[in-house]
Amino acid sequence: MAPDYWPRAKRALVRRDAVLARIIRAHPRIAIARRGEPFKTLARSIVGQQISVKAAESVWNRVLTLAPAATPEQILKARRRLSACGLSQRKAEYITDLARHFAEGAMHARDWQQMEDEAVIAELIQVRGIGRWTAEMFLMFNLLRPDVLPVDDLGLQKAVGRHYFNGERVPREQLRELGANWAPWRSVATWYLWRSLDPVPVEY
Repeated sequence: MAPDYWPRAKRALVRRDAVLARIIRAHPRIAIARRGEPFKTLARSIVGQQISVKAAESVWNRVLTLAPAATPEQILKARRRLSACGLSQRKAEYITDLARHFAEGAMHARDWQQMEDEAVIAELIQVRGIGRWTAEMFLMFNLLRPDVLPVDDLGLQKAVGRHYFNGERVPREQLRELGANWAPWRSVATWYLWRSLDPVPVEY
């Protein structure tokens, strides 16, 4: 089910931006959706870092054979076998560290819905392997925050370059300036720009 703000955001973006209007109208019946439990969402994001969507899906499915519910406790129990799933040693360490943070109560997941975006990001990046991009994906896909602009996302950079700058690479500052016109619906704009490259929504 789409977030309740989605129709309002679409209308606002269609009015403000002709490029987005065209993309939004080309994808009328799909919307962002919440992706599972906080721990599972973050673990899956770590798996997907710097590899293709198809490869990430394959690795994640192998992780689920070891830890079917993908809970912190199951991951910790299986931690010595994670590398056999196709994870690099470093990613296996990152996911184990994430599981330990959750199991020990260092992550205040119950408070995140009430916290500001930057406060959630500040807490998440304390975990090894979670940088700003992963935290921003979490804000968008788990907390469904409407106004996230992940300027380091390669897909967003590519889409903006293609549609607004004749295919040229876009500096982050220019991307921020363009994105200012989309506030407070920058997550929605980003999601539709991703769809212009790949119509099938990606899970993070």
